[in-house]
Amino acid sequence: MKKFVLPFSVLLMVLSFSGLAQGLFDSQEALPLRLSFSIKEMKKMSNDSTYVDEVLWYQAESGEWDSLQVELRTRGNFRLSNCYYPPLRLKIKKKKRSGTLFEENKHLKVVLPCAKVKNADSFIAKEFLCYKLYEEVTPYTFQTRLIRVELENLDDKKGGTTELLGFLIEDDDDVAKRFGGEIVKRVKVHPTFMLDTASVRHDFFQFLIGNTDFSSMFRHNEKIMKVGENAVVPLAYDFDMTGLVNPPYAQVSNLVDIDYVTDRLYRGYCREPELMEYVRQEFLQKEENIWKVVASASTYMEESEMRSCNRFLEEFFKIMKDDFQFQRMVLKACLTGNT
Repeated sequence: MKKFVLPFSVLLMVLSFSGLAQGLFDSQEALPLRLSFSIKEMKKMSNDSTYVDEVLWYQAESGEWDSLQVELRTRGNFRLSNCYYPPLRLKIKKKKRSGTLFEENKHLKVVLPCAKVKNADSFIAKEFLCYKLYEEVTPYTFQTRLIRVELENLDDKKGGTTELLGFLIEDDDDVAKRFGGEIVKRVKVHPTFMLDTASVRHDFFQFLIGNTDFSSMFRHNEKIMKVGENAVVPLAYDFDMTGLVNPPYAQVSNLVDIDYVTDRLYRGYCREPELMEYVRQEFLQKEENIWKVVASASTYMEESEMRSCNRFLEEFFKIMKDDFQFQRMVLKACLTGNT
């Protein structure tokens, strides 16, 4: 007798109507949150190992608000030192999150705007867009969810709240669990020893968004995940210092030979020309889907930022479609050896 298997899309529908709670990352709608804390105290009291007890309010799909006991701490380096709003790490104990939207998420990264500027939402929207674009080119990505945060800064004597656009990022261990893998933490892995197609897709994506602020070898803005017996793949994150986002605080590393983050530079390693061409064609075939993802981000961007975003991505596809430019800017620019 032939075994009948439900398509995955149908299975999701069955689960959603069966009364089972949806996971945090199952929806693409921005999740409304409320937080109240002193930014100065948070920066002073928390570090890589010390959390501060706080209450997180979140709005369910029904429109009702519910509260959750959580722990918060600051994280990161550059943005922690240079931004008004600190990047945060959220921790929720198992018994506190049981039966809630956050049931499967012990740890989460919280990304907030850097500064109190008029178009802060646009830069967050573009950074979030990078994660969504990455989902179009590889399965090996962190899950993300937009949030609308009503933040009460207890340092502000006038009181009141500020509404911020931000997003949540899945924890390292959770993404590894989804793939039945593990995060490689103590062993250096040269990019050329990674799964070749996954590695080139990653490198082309970084070229797409204009990112030079990463290193697979030294785990800078990148995790390495083991999948299967011996295969390892890159997990990219932290895309604010890119040409696509181009925030006011963006800086170019002195390790690369460009003047501005908007100067596109390929930083992937050289692979067989046939493999490079294969992935090139993949990106060209996905161009229409990529533009659909970009269009969906327009809700959260000012028109001027949306235009600059489109121009920057158009430049990438011009390079990919032109044999001479592809040869010059990718095949002849790729890294060799132990660079």
